[in-house]
Amino acid sequence: MSEITDTVSETIESAGNTRINALVAIFVSITATFMALCNIKDGNICQAMQQAQASSLDEWSYYQAKSTKQTIMENNLEMLQIQKLPGTEPVIKKFQDQIKRYDKEKAAIKKQAEDDQQLYNDLNVFDDQFDMTEAFLSIAIALFGVTALTQKKWLLYFAGSLSLLGIIMGLTAFLKISLHSDFISKILG
Repeated sequence: MSEITDTVSETIESAGNTRINALVAIFVSITATFMALCNIKDGNICQAMQQAQASSLDEWSYYQAKSTKQTIMENNLEMLQIQKLPGTEPVIKKFQDQIKRYDKEKAAIKKQAEDDQQLYNDLNVFDDQFDMTEAFLSIAIALFGVTALTQKKWLLYFAGSLSLLGIIMGLTAFLKISLHSDFISKILG
């Protein structure tokens, strides 16, 4: 047991003065800083997604209310037409006009609800990209830590590659360039 402790202590002591550790420190600081910025932007995107989804749900509820009113109006119109009572022509005309108005209103409400849903879907693409960015950068930071302990150059290059991939993914999300991977999103989702 003391041999393991001595080996770990020697590795930690000798690791403090190497070029690899200097590179690890620089890469970790860049990676962590970029990840923090992406996390802030992702939080803002999540808030916008929640607003779009709430708006879409409100619009669909409003659409349903208009549909219910229209159905009631259509039933009333049908009853009047079946009864064929004298003097009901103005009421029938009024009901027909209201039914047409509901059709127009429902079309506008439906378009707004669909637009809100499309906004949600568009934002979700970039939310997924920021999630993938965070995953790549988190793994890279963990591997940088292992690199500092093991002093393996290949591990430094691998961790640096993951960090670079995460930074590219994050930059494309910031620039609203879709670099979306459904495969990775399904794994992370």
